[in-house]
Amino acid sequence: MSVGMDAFIEEAIATCDYVKAKNRSSKKMMLAFDEWNVWFHSNEDDRKIEPWSIAPPQLEDVYSFEDVLVVSCMLISLIKHADRVKIGCVAQLVNVIAPIMTPNGGGIHRQTIFYPYLHASTYGRRIALDLKIKSSTYEDSIFGQVPYLESVAVWNPEAEKLTIFAVNRNLDQGVSLIGDLRDFEDYRIMSHTILEHENLKAFNSFDHPDEVKPHTYSGIEVKKWATGRRFTQSFLEYCLTRTEQTLNSVTNLAPE
Repeated sequence: MSVGMDAFIEEAIATCDYVKAKNRSSKKMMLAFDEWNVWFHSNEDDRKIEPWSIAPPQLEDVYSFEDVLVVSCMLISLIKHADRVKIGCVAQLVNVIAPIMTPNGGGIHRQTIFYPYLHASTYGRRIALDLKIKSSTYEDSIFGQVPYLESVAVWNPEAEKLTIFAVNRNLDQGVSLIGDLRDFEDYRIMSHTILEHENLKAFNSFDHPDEVKPHTYSGIEVKKWATGRRFTQSFLEYCLTRTEQTLNSVTNLAPE
């Protein structure tokens, strides 16, 4: 869970800063988060592989929509800590616990977790904003109170674009995301993409490569408030959403 990832990163940062202070050093240590991903689906199948088999299909996890939510939250966690985490390497890219699958003889399809990587790589560039999120929570036996909403924003001042990533962890109901845009008074909604599915166990395959894929969504609006402009977005239970606002008319959320 990304809450554990947050805690792990923050403990590492605290340890580095403690050593820095103890040694009276001026060096601020940056972090690399290596070999991360969801990995458990293939364990049972891998136990059935004959010893000394030649190039067997091993560790080929098939990822579900449920995994999309986990991976999305982990990517948000890395972006939130971008001031100290400068490298975040996903474990593998093709076939082995990977977002892309290709069999012997040709063919290729995108796993469900391909899309969070795509959006984070495409839109999660430049300045990560520290959002002050207020969200209802649920109790977890390991992590305590966990917020239903996970979110981060990335601002690209050169392109005049603001991108908001959000995940709803609630399995029973949708939520409304209300954001204060007083520092982005001239921005307007340029695009809104959502990744959702009614079945948490849904997955993509060579026969059904688009079972889980993003689509555009219109359930968002920007209104004037006494304290400035706010946007309100309603989205369904357990889903990933990306909203882009910009100052130009290229794509996403921008100024008018």
